[in-house]
Amino acid sequence: MSKVGRPGMSDDAKAELWRRWRSGESISVISRALRKPPGSVFTVLKYHGGIAPSEPIPRSGSLTLVEREAISRAVVSGDTVRSIASILDRAPSTVSREITRNGGRGSYRAAAAQVRAGVQAKRPKECLLKRNPVLRDKVVSMLDDEWSPEQIVGHLRLRHADDVELEISHETIYRSIYTTRWGVIPQKLCKKLRTRRPIRKNKRHSVKGQWRSQIIDARPIEDRPAEAQDRSVSGHLEGDLVIGSRNSQVATLVDRKYRYLTIVQTPTRHTTSVVPALVREYARMNPALCRSLTWDRGMELAGHKLLSAATGIEMFFAAPRSPWQRGTNENTNKLLRQYLPKGTYMGDLTQHDLDAIAAKLNNRPRKCLGFKLNRTGESGDLILCEVGQLASCSDC
Repeated sequence: MSKVGRPGMSDDAKAELWRRWRSGESISVISRALRKPPGSVFTVLKYHGGIAPSEPIPRSGSLTLVEREAISRAVVSGDTVRSIASILDRAPSTVSREITRNGGRGSYRAAAAQVRAGVQAKRPKECLLKRNPVLRDKVVSMLDDEWSPEQIVGHLRLRHADDVELEISHETIYRSIYTTRWGVIPQKLCKKLRTRRPIRKNKRHSVKGQWRSQIIDARPIEDRPAEAQDRSVSGHLEGDLVIGSRNSQVATLVDRKYRYLTIVQTPTRHTTSVVPALVREYARMNPALCRSLTWDRGMELAGHKLLSAATGIEMFFAAPRSPWQRGTNENTNKLLRQYLPKGTYMGDLTQHDLDAIAAKLNNRPRKCLGFKLNRTGESGDLILCEVGQLASCSDC
């Protein structure tokens, strides 16, 4: 008894799948809507890396389905090639080749010929990284060092501005990573990206705010000095907690001007634990970094007055449910998730471990800093001289 293979997904179902995927629906929601297993939906998405394929554009001058139907009727009627070509205003050689390549006069069918033409039109050229092995090796090496595609592109443009052979966009790198059927970048490098996703994901998500307790005498972010707002002076930091599993967490402090990150070990998220940890960390910092600190409305800094009294910094708080007001810190916390993904237990990490992770992020080329590197002293001796001891610099 022969086994019957599982039927594939129809073109209409795939079109609906991609429409729903673009709108931000999850795989489970799409599978229920299409009445297909989630694995089948994921297989279709994975084949294209989660990137919706573009609609094919017929080449100018190609025969249309209407013309092929006219040819089919004329063939059945016994019309000559020249008479068919005259009716369609086409060259006789075009009509002759069309009939010959689709079975001849005895087997020509318009629908089958149209399908065959569509298949034949799919002759994709090799992607850029496959055509350029030198560029591919550079991209793979930097991906293996956990650089983001945008950092790779920025660094290549900075170092090889005159070399057209090393020109590439970050979108091309992403497509080469996620479209595993191309086979140009090892699939394991998906794990080197910050999100560690196997496919491209839509960014259409809604985040609902949550109720927060009131912090007494919290100064609003609007009171923050203008030099903090326009990033003209270093030392104005933004901070937050990054939460792990089993009630573990770390605190992050990010300089608004230079995006310099400090990660602080804290045993609990209670204010009696977080405030002393921040006081100890500020004691290690250069005074140039100790001007102000902006936090969200989390109750871990309910004792902010003790922090201000011990360190001399000014404390400011963002509006409730307004993470964009602390965009520098929110963006940096997202970068940190590459090393401390959600679900990670952070209770075993020492301060030395956290300093090593911070050093990795601080020594990456940043788009906002012109893709220059701290570790070589090329990304702004101002960073090193003004703040001091953030990285090694031969000129300091």
